[in-house]
Amino acid sequence: MSLMLDEALFAAEAVAAQHMYADEGLALLGRELAKAQPQLALTVARGSSDHAANYFAYLAMQRTGTPVVSLPMSLITLHHAPLAVRGQLAVALSQSGRSPDLVDTMAALSKAGARTVALVNQPDSPLAAACEWSLPLCAGAEKSVAATKSYIASLSAVARLVAHWQRDAGLLAALETLPQALLEATRQDWSPAIDVLKNAERIMVVGRGLGFAVALEAALKFKETCAIQAEAFSGAEIKHGPMALIDDGYPLLIFAPRGPEQAGLIALAEEMRGRGARVLLAAPADVASRDLSLAVAGDEALDPLLAIQSFYLMAARLSEARGLNPDEPRHLNKVTCTL
Repeated sequence: MSLMLDEALFAAEAVAAQHMYADEGLALLGRELAKAQPQLALTVARGSSDHAANYFAYLAMQRTGTPVVSLPMSLITLHHAPLAVRGQLAVALSQSGRSPDLVDTMAALSKAGARTVALVNQPDSPLAAACEWSLPLCAGAEKSVAATKSYIASLSAVARLVAHWQRDAGLLAALETLPQALLEATRQDWSPAIDVLKNAERIMVVGRGLGFAVALEAALKFKETCAIQAEAFSGAEIKHGPMALIDDGYPLLIFAPRGPEQAGLIALAEEMRGRGARVLLAAPADVASRDLSLAVAGDEALDPLLAIQSFYLMAARLSEARGLNPDEPRHLNKVTCTL
């Protein structure tokens, strides 16, 4: 078994550990945010962690109304921009917490008066030391270059933070049963995707709303572990140019979990099939036109976590089916240091 597959299968245990060891700190931070509502939140992250930040941004804006912006770190590290962030929220997400751009950016934001939060898998990291709040992801040591369990733990952590911030009893209850739901997601049969993509050279991955974060992550993993040129698009954007690329047999993976975006994504799948695309529609069992089944959580906001759990297992196996090693992606290292 590859490290990627083994670590992806550990996600349920990581989320359960987070409930035990990080929830109290996330609850305390959530209460602080409820008492002194920020007018703006910034996210600071790269790679898979930035996709988790995308999920946080959508969920936080949807449920709290607080605008959330992804901060280009070069504004701080290269241009030394004097950002007016006093009293605002700045959230950094990272597996290692060691990249200089994350550390230097959060240190500068803290100095400028922002409330800085590190959601990091290595709690003794420089990033944790640079922030006012440091909360562990609890995913355990991650050796695979391709992040899996730490990404799912990041999504779980930000969902917990928003749930405590809003005192959302329903979402908190769903988070308690999330480990069991993740185990159910590992039992979904995604082998049809391997049959379709074993010899593919390119793919579009489509999502929308909270599901766009997993479309971004899936596209990265296709590139990283399977050497497939993959691009992620919002279901609302694909007709604004990208559709010109679609010809007969062009593969599309469309994530259509529950939510108000689902109907449009299912309709898009049918339209793309009519244009000759080879569509893989991932949707819950009640969607008759699905090609791949998605498990469902106790709250639809958590469905994207189950979708990416099923995807990770398929991606690890697809990599091997293509004659690759998912643990040794070309030219990549586990920790990437940028400025």
